[in-house]
Amino acid sequence: MGRLRTLAQTFRDFATNHVEEPDVPAAPDGADGYANSTKIALLLLKEEINKPLRKLEDYLNEMPGILDVFGLEKSPDYSSFSVWDGEFPMKELRRLLRQSAEQAGLSGTASIDASGFQRDQASSHYRNRVGYSFNAMKTTLLVDTDSLAIMDAHFTTKKAYDGHIGLQVFRRNAEDLQELLADKMYSWSDLREACRDASTRPVIKHCEQNGLKKAHNARIDDDVYNQRSMSETVFAMVKDGGDEIRSRSWHGQFRELTRKCIVHNLTQAAS
Repeated sequence: MGRLRTLAQTFRDFATNHVEEPDVPAAPDGADGYANSTKIALLLLKEEINKPLRKLEDYLNEMPGILDVFGLEKSPDYSSFSVWDGEFPMKELRRLLRQSAEQAGLSGTASIDASGFQRDQASSHYRNRVGYSFNAMKTTLLVDTDSLAIMDAHFTTKKAYDGHIGLQVFRRNAEDLQELLADKMYSWSDLREACRDASTRPVIKHCEQNGLKKAHNARIDDDVYNQRSMSETVFAMVKDGGDEIRSRSWHGQFRELTRKCIVHNLTQAAS
């Protein structure tokens, strides 16, 4: 209870500091209206609690101390959370993700890696109707190796070459990177050249197709390269409550995973 209350206060303070009108009360229009900062904070709290929406409403109503943090007497209706989910587009969530990473701290050295989150919570009828082609959401994270903050995230439901994803993620964060760590799945000449053009050192293993590639790998500093494992550590932390995605639509799943990353960053900043 104490930890959850502390996190709720962290989410409230973060959301209040990153909205245009921070002084708006939690429920300015009465029981049916909520300030944007309250919506954001409660959506983050939803990801931390990780319960189905109907159970979430009951859960919050049994915890008046948590509701007091937001100045609320009762939990919003469970359907409100679904409505709020669509009010904050990915552009806004990426901005919040970036700000949460900066709050946790950035060192200039980051690792990039990918993992999957299970997206089979929806019924098989729904999956067939909307054309699910993969049961896992491929998630690529750019992780600061010092603070373990998630600087950026990329999501896809399709087959995609890691090098192409890595280049896209790198270009969005090039100004803040002195070193980029990655395994041989990201061994692409265009990504290496982009790193060097931005004065970023690419610590990326080569696919050992010949003796020259093996020689390149032998010159890599193992102490630096081994920090790449911090990406796996962060994935384990984000998946601590399970790797299932509750949202049904692909765009809802993108937003859900981004909020999980924000929660992770704020937890790291508070620790």
